[in-house]
Amino acid sequence: MRSARAAAVAAAFFALLFIWTAGGAHAAGPASSYTLPLTEAVAALPVAAEDRTGYDRETSFGGWIDADRDGCNTRAEVLLAEAVEPPTVTGRCKLTGGRWYSWYDDTYVTATDIDHAVPLAEAWDSGAKSWTKQRRVEYANYLGDDRHLVAVSQRSNRQKSDQDVSTWIVPANPSQRCRYLADQVAVKLSWGLSVDPAEEAAMRSIAAECPNAPITVNPAP
Repeated sequence: MRSARAAAVAAAFFALLFIWTAGGAHAAGPASSYTLPLTEAVAALPVAAEDRTGYDRETSFGGWIDADRDGCNTRAEVLLAEAVEPPTVTGRCKLTGGRWYSWYDDTYVTATDIDHAVPLAEAWDSGAKSWTKQRRVEYANYLGDDRHLVAVSQRSNRQKSDQDVSTWIVPANPSQRCRYLADQVAVKLSWGLSVDPAEEAAMRSIAAECPNAPITVNPAP
């Protein structure tokens, strides 16, 4: 296991090192995307104990924001992007009607929650506690990766709550569980978040039952 982890960490490290050396320390822009097989991506995650001390959802991460000032906040942007039957938009982005596919439980719904693939409390536990408030607000409202925020049924979102994969996994078919794991891993790697020992063990167990498909990691800016 240690050799696999070392190889995966090295692959991620050298991908970033190439960017650093190719453009120069001051000239390098945001880190480029890289791809790892699922098992190597899981092995690349740092393992650390979790700490929820001081966490408060609103004060720690803020609420939904309207980053582009078009009248629609992040929640509305996700609803509009993922609707299978678009809602009606009136006024300053008031949405009515609409229909969405909740892949967490393989059902169509007309009322949804917006789920953070890696919940805010879990992100706090896994490293976001040390971030600036601005960085945490950016995380809570990030639209740069479709895996980060997803419209799902209210039931599945509330069942999941702030749990990691050691205590909750999507109850649908195996391919959806593999997709859920891949999204969790990609988001954690993108934001430099860790996993605790129980979470790591669960990820390895689930990954062993999934195709070792490649995961593309898009480092958050």
